[in-house]
Amino acid sequence: MKPKLAAFPKCYIDELCVHQTMTLFDWIEMASTLSVDGLEFYSGFLKDEPAFLEEVKNRLLKHGLKMPMLCCSPDFTQPNPELLNAEIEREKRMIELTAFFRGKFCRVLSGQRYPEVSREEGISQVVTVLNSLLPFAENHGVILTMENHYKDGFWRYPEFAQKMDVFLEIVEQMDSPWFGVNFDPSNTVLAGEDPIQLLKRVKHRVVSMHASDRYLMSGTLEDLRKEENEIGYANRLAHGVIGKGVNDYDVIFTILREAGFQSWISIEDGMHGMDDLRSPNDPWNDSSVALFLLRPMFPKLRRTGRARALFFIETPGSVLSSLRDKSGSAPASNKCRRRRLWRRW
Repeated sequence: MKPKLAAFPKCYIDELCVHQTMTLFDWIEMASTLSVDGLEFYSGFLKDEPAFLEEVKNRLLKHGLKMPMLCCSPDFTQPNPELLNAEIEREKRMIELTAFFRGKFCRVLSGQRYPEVSREEGISQVVTVLNSLLPFAENHGVILTMENHYKDGFWRYPEFAQKMDVFLEIVEQMDSPWFGVNFDPSNTVLAGEDPIQLLKRVKHRVVSMHASDRYLMSGTLEDLRKEENEIGYANRLAHGVIGKGVNDYDVIFTILREAGFQSWISIEDGMHGMDDLRSPNDPWNDSSVALFLLRPMFPKLRRTGRARALFFIETPGSVLSSLRDKSGSAPASNKCRRRRLWRRW
């Protein structure tokens, strides 16, 4: 098996969830032109209406796309018992929807860093809630994936378990095959910590991953801290083109390969829209998506002739089909692309 690639429309979150100037069907149609195996959904994309959900499933099927992971932001540090119970029930519904789309992973978070919730209280409450959800997740064949997160785009406070020590204290208390880690290296950077260090601690618990690169358009991490207790992300924080930011993906994917990772990688990119997604240096640009992500998974083959063959074997089927015309031969323009990619390899 090889890692599979999913796309997450970070660039269209507001259009899909706030302004509603784009529908989920619009995004599925647009994403079908990208060389990915599936689409990660955000809970805010979905209407809990049978006809709507069936149509979404049919659109995915039409384009041969999976929905492997549902991105949810439960607030399990909520100090109000009634509101906390509502968060738990909502997460259960998200687990059901993950199973409905035949997905395998449903994201969970710790919750917001409320000023009145202490570290000890927050950790205890989050662990208790997560353990209470595990039987429900198991009954639906869904793995709860806790992400080392920064902040949901619609929250006031940052993630309670943003810091590595808090995150690890929660994860290390969870002992179930129905719980794992969704690793996001960029979020560790925003916490002022080393993503490689975190990955080494959780590499055998990682069951899914977000690939992204972030940067500050101005100021420092300390400036960012001063703006965190407001709704949404600070204006100075931006997603960049993957591979052009601060994350060392060669090291990250080598560690994952050595740990036996063979699951889903969801790409968060394209903050300037589809043209940005198809920029020459972007991982969503046709065949370069597999080159960028799969090359570090097989470093021992880089200097052998087998590496060239492996690249096309391991490339997603949608990429392979794009390299061939109806007669089965590669168009001239794509042959040129092959030669360029081989030199880069």
